[in-house]
Amino acid sequence: MRATKTYQKIPTIHHSPFTIHHSPSTIHHPPSTIHHPPSTIHHLTKKDKTMGTSEQSLFGTDGVRGKVGQSINADFVLRLGNAVGRVLLRSAGAARPVVLIGKDTRLSGYMFESALESGLNSAGVDVVLLGPVPTPAVAYLTRAQRASLGAVISASHNPHEDNGIKFFDAAGCKLPDAWEAEVSAAMREPPQWADAAHIGRARRLDDAAGRYIEFCKGSFSSHLSLRGLKIAVDAAHGAAYQIAPKVFHELGADVVTMGCAPDGLNINDGCGATHPEALARLVVESGADYGVALDGDADRLQMIGADARLFNGDELLYVLAADRLAHLKARGKPRGPQHAGVVGTLMSNLAIERAIRQLGYEFVRAKVGDRYVLEELTRRGWLLGGESSGHILALERHSTGDGLISALQVLRACAARGRTVAEQLEGVQLYPQELINVQLPAGFDWRAKGAVQRAVQEAEAEITEQGGRILIRASGTEPVVRVMAEAPDAALAQRSAQHIAEALRAASN
Repeated sequence: MRATKTYQKIPTIHHSPFTIHHSPSTIHHPPSTIHHPPSTIHHLTKKDKTMGTSEQSLFGTDGVRGKVGQSINADFVLRLGNAVGRVLLRSAGAARPVVLIGKDTRLSGYMFESALESGLNSAGVDVVLLGPVPTPAVAYLTRAQRASLGAVISASHNPHEDNGIKFFDAAGCKLPDAWEAEVSAAMREPPQWADAAHIGRARRLDDAAGRYIEFCKGSFSSHLSLRGLKIAVDAAHGAAYQIAPKVFHELGADVVTMGCAPDGLNINDGCGATHPEALARLVVESGADYGVALDGDADRLQMIGADARLFNGDELLYVLAADRLAHLKARGKPRGPQHAGVVGTLMSNLAIERAIRQLGYEFVRAKVGDRYVLEELTRRGWLLGGESSGHILALERHSTGDGLISALQVLRACAARGRTVAEQLEGVQLYPQELINVQLPAGFDWRAKGAVQRAVQEAEAEITEQGGRILIRASGTEPVVRVMAEAPDAALAQRSAQHIAEALRAASN
């Protein structure tokens, strides 16, 4: 590795062929000390109308989302803005509400930005336009600007054909179900238009990106830098395409990039956190020490090692959990209640749960979705949680999941402990997970089908003996049911998931 650097404890890493390797090391768990969660979990989010639920909320697990020109269009967004404005005005008192609007790089974002601005203004709400910035930037700026609400126009990791809108409260946190239900109810009412003297105003915050860059840099230890490190950044042609390279460069890293040339249609297209293979190649070809892969709105993170090994959200969560304990120990501080536990989700890998428990933490599973991780953290007074997909919440740093800040926290852990990510994961090997998405007709109640239940019971009986589990849940962002089987044996996990998926398809025909 390069000489003379502040970030000096990372050892030399030898590069390997262009293959992503998933956790090649081993883990040994004393079975007597591990509590196994229920083998089979059936979870159908109440907000997935396509799967036949009773509550007619507009919102899924991550805001409102749909196909552009179909379930989400300019007329819908204008009416949504008006409804949100009316809900805000009910509790605003004498003050005029202010809403910040950010967006990612989708072509449709221009149209929806204008429509949302108009809808809010028409209700008598002021608007501040941020332009293309990451979702966590909107959360931060909403809090910093003392705004009433933050809105993000993005479909996150989805392709450009989709778009959506999600909201943050004045503290930069995702809003609760009750608020979403109130907005959904307001959408069913006739719009109410402010008169000419009470229409909201709009302005642009020209230095939004610069303010967020400084916020990200401020989350990295001031006595450390990234000098001497080469970091490959993939922004998925999304909202962080200008911001992410600057953050790492200004902290001293040598930066190479891909996925930083959006054209409105290429967001998440074969790149970013959902397609890290291309970044793995760039890491090896450029001789980078790490790769940082973000998704279209930069709220999730996957990292790549110098040998092209992929580190997902579960593994990065473990690294951060272990680093927090080491940090407390180095300063002679006791572990307080804020560090008593870590929150994962129903999808979190069993091996990571067991490894985190061996560190002495409690481990709790929330429903899938970073908002539910946040709710559980807030309820328990804990600070750290995350999802396998790469949404990581470090509440002492930010109020929401932030791909850039999460990457900086992982790199800080490497610098402080003098060990690479791979070295910090020695002894931790992810259990193989087989995930199959099954598209089902609207309103199809798979839980009422005897053939499906028999298939689940058969798969469960086999996988339980091997210490594995099965999870069946409806997506909150797509019209599919996700079938996941997890076991120490990859063939068993694959066989179990396929058995249930085939039964679902057969029952729906």
